Amino acid sequence: MRQAVTATLSVWSERRFGYSTLKDSSESLLDERKLRPGLKEDSVIEEKERAENEQEQLEAVLGLPSSPVEDTHITDSPGPLDHPLDCKKSGEMEASLVSGRKRGSLGALPMQRCSSLGTTAPQWVPDSQAPACMKCGSKFSFTKRRHHCRACGKVFCVVCCDLRFRLTHLGGKEGRVCVTCHSALMSRTLRKDQKKVWFADNLLPQSESRSANSSPVYRSVSHTERAELAQAEVSDLSGDEVSGLSGNSTKPAPPKDLPPILTSTGVKGDYTLEEKRTESSLLEELERGLAEPLVFVLNANLLAVVKIVSYVNRRCWCVMSKGMHAVGQPEVVILLQCLPEEKRFPTDIFNHFIQIYWDAQTAAGKLLNHLSHSLVSRGFLGNNEHAGFLYVRPTFQSLEGLPLPAPPFLFGLLMLRAEAPWARAFPLRLMLRLGAEYRFYPCPLFSVRFREPLFGPVNNSIMRLLVDFRFYRYTLPTVPGLVVDLEARSTCIRIPKTRHPELLKALNKSNERVLALGSCFNEQADSHLICVQTEDGQYQTQAISIHSQPRRVTGSCFFVFSGALKPSSGYLAKSSIVEDGLMVQVTMETMAELRRSLREMKDFTVTCGKLHPAERQECVHIQWQDEEPCFNKGIISPIDGKSMESLTNSKTHQRLEYRASGKLIRWTEVFYLLKDQPPNGLNNHTSHNRLTERLARAFCLALCQSLCLLKEDGMTKLALRVILDGQKMEFLAGSNGQRLPAPYQDCLNQSLTSVVQSNSQYQGLAACQLELIFYILEDTS
Repeated sequence: MRQAVTATLSVWSERRFGYSTLKDSSESLLDERKLRPGLKEDSVIEEKERAENEQEQLEAVLGLPSSPVEDTHITDSPGPLDHPLDCKKSGEMEASLVSGRKRGSLGALPMQRCSSLGTTAPQWVPDSQAPACMKCGSKFSFTKRRHHCRACGKVFCVVCCDLRFRLTHLGGKEGRVCVTCHSALMSRTLRKDQKKVWFADNLLPQSESRSANSSPVYRSVSHTERAELAQAEVSDLSGDEVSGLSGNSTKPAPPKDLPPILTSTGVKGDYTLEEKRTESSLLEELERGLAEPLVFVLNANLLAVVKIVSYVNRRCWCVMSKGMHAVGQPEVVILLQCLPEEKRFPTDIFNHFIQIYWDAQTAAGKLLNHLSHSLVSRGFLGNNEHAGFLYVRPTFQSLEGLPLPAPPFLFGLLMLRAEAPWARAFPLRLMLRLGAEYRFYPCPLFSVRFREPLFGPVNNSIMRLLVDFRFYRYTLPTVPGLVVDLEARSTCIRIPKTRHPELLKALNKSNERVLALGSCFNEQADSHLICVQTEDGQYQTQAISIHSQPRRVTGSCFFVFSGALKPSSGYLAKSSIVEDGLMVQVTMETMAELRRSLREMKDFTVTCGKLHPAERQECVHIQWQDEEPCFNKGIISPIDGKSMESLTNSKTHQRLEYRASGKLIRWTEVFYLLKDQPPNGLNNHTSHNRLTERLARAFCLALCQSLCLLKEDGMTKLALRVILDGQKMEFLAGSNGQRLPAPYQDCLNQSLTSVVQSNSQYQGLAACQLELIFYILEDTS
């Protein structure tokens, strides 16, 4: 891992013609424009939520399909942890809900049965009968709002009711629940999940369990099961992606039993499932530094691989997922620094992997990517301040000695609740700030529990002008591949030509007087600007660089062009460093020319300095690049090992899968093997998608009756390469770097050829080359 050096940037804080303080630059923005429309009045918000609550209750009473439960934020607290407002219901609704129930004391209200918790709509406690939180007793006021639990119907404060859970009576949608109901629902879910682990017979018969007592129990795995387990080898595991359940309530109770462990017998492809191992015995094995990590079975298609490693002189838990690829998601690796004398596994991470898996399988397909984040409930890993993970792709960091999954994968960095607003609105700032804190460039790959937050409340940052930290109705747009190079008296903003559509979209949404864009991490720079919040809440500019290397090119996190400069000022333009970004003030005439050149994809130069300079001036260049940074690093084709680096790919937004004989085959993504912009040579984008989907369906149907045989042979990840060039059609299918046997290939050629020939609009196309990815999984439905 590259060590980093941080330095306070007195030379950067004022770029000769710029501002010396943030106040000056902020005032220049506010003087000339109204950046965003004002916020809605509270009365309008309360009316909207009142209507939503009434609709929700009507749907529950009448048995209608439930609509998504969304809370309207009204507090001033920034970040995704804002407190929604539960408003009073109308008199008619309140009467209908309370009818048949005594209006006595709160203690007389019926309790929701545990068996029906979350499955049937609860009876809501009227606001008039709840002057205080029904858990902690704190009294409600204008600022401390009431919140109804969608599971039990009681009224709580935001601290006691800030969790969410998918409820049956809401049609599977997420609803706000209190910490007590969340704990009960989580326990019930975990009990159900323990009955569906890997094989249907994974639980021992009651007589066997009684005779086993506390000693380890080993179960022999049949020949067929061994073949199914062959892909679970640590070096080549595969399966479904899984999202971890959010952590437990305020003080989470650890699970009674660890998940079953997959153990190799020493013969390749021969495994046993080991159950009821004690934590102490497993920790002893890890302490002895075993060569192979422990493999926990979280469900039929998801594994968690655990090992204690020494990484950059720190003793860390290394927990990684195996199976996320099968739901279109990168694998996740968590490096968690061990606590002194720690004697328990970080099982909250297992639960969070399950939640990530669940989210990825939903219709919306909530997938993780570089600089995305996931949130957890309070009490995660034993601390209420742990808010979730920020996910990063490794760049300059060392990966030596780490057990890693097949690419793509992401490292999760533990973040605190005070840092969550930045993870949501401006994650690059948080990533680089972590690098400065632990002196690793650009950021560490390990996480430290119980640390102090790196950011406090969002006060007078320039980001308050560019980002809506209250409702997140607008944020700072980012164009993939856009980077900023800061050099002596020269600044270059480099934009890939292939990202012109994304830039036009941001340009059309921007204010005509202000253009602000976020940039990506600049891998070609040897240092980067960072922003540090001091104890008094002020923001200070610093730089982080690779240890023992001179700073020649410095990256920036964002840039702002403002048309606030008056022609009478005597300046052509002014540039300055503000926090971890670049501010350029130009005249409105220059701003119009700049926007025109961006729309026409032309290079543009802004000269900064006085009209009659006495010394050398500074220039800001905007340049369009033919190449963009590499992506899909390390990904290879399952057919022949061909590199897929820098090839455009897209995930399947709709789930396409077929089931047969206890297995299912799922299509996850498609790669475009030609460098040209897809679709290439097709009539339109709709025709391209239709052809790709029909080919995927034909592939699945052709192999549907052979899923068991394919999985027994270890072919769980399959690929189909389609080459269409005029009248030529070629289809190649393979797995594990080899083509499928001839019987499978012949069947596929017949089915796929008929798909192309069945419709005349697909014939005579120009060159079109695709590669579709499929996975064979256990059917748990």
